[in-house]
Amino acid sequence: MPPAKTGGATVTAAPAHAESELPLDRFLDREGSWLAFNERVLELAEDPSTPLLERARYLAIFASNLDEFFMVRVAGLKRRIATGLAVRAASGLQPREVLENIWSRSRALMARHSTCFHHDVLPALGEADIQLLRFDDLTDGERQSLYALFRERVFPVLTPLAVDPAHPFPYISGLSLNLAVIVRNPRSGNEHFARVKVPPLLPRFVETSPARFVPLEEVIAEFLGDLFPGMDVLGHHAFRVTRNEDLEVEEDDAENLLQALERELMRRRFGPPVRLEVEETIDPHVLDLLVRELGVGEKEVYPLPGPLDLTGLHAIADLDRPELKFGRFVAGTHRDLAEVETAQAADVFAAMRKRDILVHHPYDSFATSVQAFLEQAAADPNVLAIKQTLYRTSGDSPIVDALVDAAESGKQVLVLVELKARFDEHANITWARKLEQAGCHVVHGVVGLKTHSKLCLVVRQEGDALRRYCHIGTGNYNPKTARLYEDLGLLTADPQVGEDMSNLFNRLSGYSRAQSFRRLLVAPHSLRNGLVERIEREVANHEAGLPAYVRLKSNSLVDELVIDALYRASQAGVPVDLWIRGICALRPGVPGLSETIRVRSILGRFLEHSRVWVFAGGGEPEVWIGSADLMHRNLDRRVEAAVRLRGDRHRDEMTSFMDLGMSAETASWHLDRDGTWTRHATAADGTRLRDVQEHLIESRRRRRGPE
Repeated sequence: MPPAKTGGATVTAAPAHAESELPLDRFLDREGSWLAFNERVLELAEDPSTPLLERARYLAIFASNLDEFFMVRVAGLKRRIATGLAVRAASGLQPREVLENIWSRSRALMARHSTCFHHDVLPALGEADIQLLRFDDLTDGERQSLYALFRERVFPVLTPLAVDPAHPFPYISGLSLNLAVIVRNPRSGNEHFARVKVPPLLPRFVETSPARFVPLEEVIAEFLGDLFPGMDVLGHHAFRVTRNEDLEVEEDDAENLLQALERELMRRRFGPPVRLEVEETIDPHVLDLLVRELGVGEKEVYPLPGPLDLTGLHAIADLDRPELKFGRFVAGTHRDLAEVETAQAADVFAAMRKRDILVHHPYDSFATSVQAFLEQAAADPNVLAIKQTLYRTSGDSPIVDALVDAAESGKQVLVLVELKARFDEHANITWARKLEQAGCHVVHGVVGLKTHSKLCLVVRQEGDALRRYCHIGTGNYNPKTARLYEDLGLLTADPQVGEDMSNLFNRLSGYSRAQSFRRLLVAPHSLRNGLVERIEREVANHEAGLPAYVRLKSNSLVDELVIDALYRASQAGVPVDLWIRGICALRPGVPGLSETIRVRSILGRFLEHSRVWVFAGGGEPEVWIGSADLMHRNLDRRVEAAVRLRGDRHRDEMTSFMDLGMSAETASWHLDRDGTWTRHATAADGTRLRDVQEHLIESRRRRRGPE
């Protein structure tokens, strides 16, 4: 394999014999590791010290996470098995073994989830005067008011679909909640099956009186007689289907990607089922009918206590009961952007000319940093051009509004809208058309690659020269999720970064083949090699007696080449700390393989989302932040960017941040060599360990003004 150029350095691939010296069973199964991540979410819901409405929210998050896992990962695995394309996993498991493990483990987790809701959270909600009731528990007055609501708002949108020789079994859309209804004709005595879809646009839990709720399907079930007049309603059973909803878009240079994606989104509705959830009291004959008509296997059926679809608990968690939630937190303006002597907004460009600014969301306000940067750029008559990537953004996005304003004022605006952002495809198609109509140049990236990098470049006329201002982040340009996701972003006017960004945008929008950058590492060409090179450099530093360590923070760690580089570093004696939120396929603590590797996971009120790499550098620490997780798709099939931080202040901040996450005094989960995650939330004396996120909130509250 020829040497690869990366970040201004030449990297040679690891010797072929290096991998052969590593044991064959060195990788954990990625699907099992993902289920372990969702189990950690469930443990937060099970923890009685978690505020009550946050426990309800974690139950909803667990459910929606599992929905997506089945729609994408399980569906993809089944498709590969069916087409004969499935191969043995890196863990050594055969595809069918992986699928069997998923069925077994997900069944156990869903049972725990249901138990937590029914035995812990539901009674606790009742004690807090928030009641989730069955219809039979309602008062006569509540029943009457619900009947009026049913006739006015629910009945008009219901469509009962019969199944008989003249009416084939209806299509059941993915994730829809349905009632299987058995009715009998009193004259003929014949029984019939019908399906009633619970309207998804109506509230999942209907409020009958203040803080008293009943599931919508129970209201519909109670008044089924109005839907089937003249028939005897013999029974009803709730069920829910999960379908394959992963997109498969074939790209070529000639085809319009937007049109291809729209066609695929229509086909997505008819993906094959991969899971059938039913109430555990379902009639066996009705279950047989559903299984036969939907074409699901026995192990894909999940009987559960009602109500099904607890993703609806988000609405309960949103209730205005602050005493049952995490303490209120409002992000402040970053100290480098805070104006002490005036109430006016800071001049972001002037602040960036003074120094690089490292913002840490949600602790530093997105609105007064990244959003303000774009809004000022749009309004500034000296700004000539704005170039921006959009992967996900909010429904009423001020980011999109700023770009539209910039284009309408005559600025050159290039927006790379990633149409294939999973489950946000419809929204991104809408943004693409809105931006095009405003006069923006809209492109959809490089054929065959998904653009996941978080980049913004502003070109400004200053006297006789042009200056470039840049933002490079780890999270999306979404003001709403910026209040919930933990992310980092660099605002810089550094000429090297500006030149790198210009070259990268030219590559994304045109035919540039630039692959070498000065202060960036860019996937798919240089990012993996750049990371592996730096890991190997730490091995050389360690052998030379210089300070050496590797510390990585990522959402997931799956890439085998990166994992093997970490194993070789550990075998050489280099300390390796890994802060991984989700999937980790590396086995830590294996004698002779990974004895110096520690893996920690932290979950909390904010979604840990930043990606950070810290290297000892022989005494000169090297720190990078970027958009890429350490997975095949990110390193091989996406455009990702990481930027090297400069200056002792930012390096020290990120080093301290990693210290905090890996500290024995910090609450976290620890990964063992067998793939087991163990929660460490209390010290030996029973006191609770430090919560990283609460610690950072308090540190921001204490910090005032510029240094």
